[in-house]
Amino acid sequence: MKTAIRDTSAQDIVREAGGKTPRLLKLGLLGVVVLGVAWGLYNVLSQWLSADATVSADRIRTAVVTRGDLLRDINVQGTIVAAISPTLYSPANGTVTFEVQPGDTVTRGQVLAVLDSPEVQSEYDQGVSTLASSQSETQRQEIQARKAQMASQQIIDLAEVRLTAAQREMRRAEESIKIQAISQIDYERYRDDLATAEVEYKHARQDAELEKDSLEFEMRMQHLAVERQQLVVDNLKRRVDDLTIRSPVSGIVGKPLVDQKAVVAPNQPLIAVVDLSAFEVEIRIPESYADEMGIGMSAEIQYNGQTYPGLLTSLSPEVVNSEVTGRIRFQGEMPESLRQSQRVTSRIVMDYLENVLKLQRGSFTDSGGGRYAFVLGDDGMARRRSIVLGARSVSDVEVISGLQEGETVVISSIAEFEGLDQIQISN
Repeated sequence: MKTAIRDTSAQDIVREAGGKTPRLLKLGLLGVVVLGVAWGLYNVLSQWLSADATVSADRIRTAVVTRGDLLRDINVQGTIVAAISPTLYSPANGTVTFEVQPGDTVTRGQVLAVLDSPEVQSEYDQGVSTLASSQSETQRQEIQARKAQMASQQIIDLAEVRLTAAQREMRRAEESIKIQAISQIDYERYRDDLATAEVEYKHARQDAELEKDSLEFEMRMQHLAVERQQLVVDNLKRRVDDLTIRSPVSGIVGKPLVDQKAVVAPNQPLIAVVDLSAFEVEIRIPESYADEMGIGMSAEIQYNGQTYPGLLTSLSPEVVNSEVTGRIRFQGEMPESLRQSQRVTSRIVMDYLENVLKLQRGSFTDSGGGRYAFVLGDDGMARRRSIVLGARSVSDVEVISGLQEGETVVISSIAEFEGLDQIQISN
């Protein structure tokens, strides 16, 4: 009997035809994935190819355009200086003798120094002598004027006497001619004598009036000469008084600018006095802000952790080392224990703008001149755009046009992107 060999047919399972469908599905899914990756690579490559340059995000700074209030101000370092610190000068040639020492406290009007000037003293003595001579001459002319007036009056009186006598003789002649006691010739002589007396009296009075006017004019001129000389003496007296140099303010004496007993020339500085009752803050403003500064602007002074109001009172007309010098005066009470040359921080408020578009200030305003900026898009591409900027503060800058609220802008230096339109920002 033959033994049959078993096969595996009993273990086989019969399946229907159509097993290729799952394989095609897998291939389809794989194709979609490959196409998606290829499309992403294409977009990335197209952006890189369209960009003029590629820069790492670590090399740039960005900021978002916001809306809010913009305070235009500037913080500067200042130095406490005396608002009043007059320097006294020599009024003439001479030898100076100081009556005070550096650091002494003086009051207004106190003698600081005395100048010995023989030249000024001699001019004053000569002026006084000339004045005394003019006054004596005036008195002499007054006496001569009275004598001349008396002489004129005497002439008038004599002429009046002669006129009276002539009038009396004329009355007698008129009575005598009526009774034929005198001749016609004698009568006419009496009449001529009367006319002569009248003319003499008239001229005597006119001469006296002219003499009086002349004397008054001469006396007036002499008085004017005396007054003129008096003015000269007063001026010389003022110069002599100026030789005693007095403090114009109350304060502390500074260091003398010449040695004791030194011979000085006119208008040579001698000594300074510092008024410690009034201080100001001397500041140095960068040249770039000088055109925006104006006298009368409000300011704040930081001292010992407190803020004191101030006012910008002066600006230098010249630029020195790219800086402009200005002064801020305290408004109201000054802080106590101020010392000259102390350093303080000051803030000048130039303007306050409400509800404006603003952007954090960066180097792009200098390198690009504020005429254009690179705006970052969602695709990582920064595109060049023309903008118009307005007021600038220390931290922010006003955006007038070209940007919208919420946009991201490259605020770091864009000098290396000069002439480029698109920049790819890579992470």
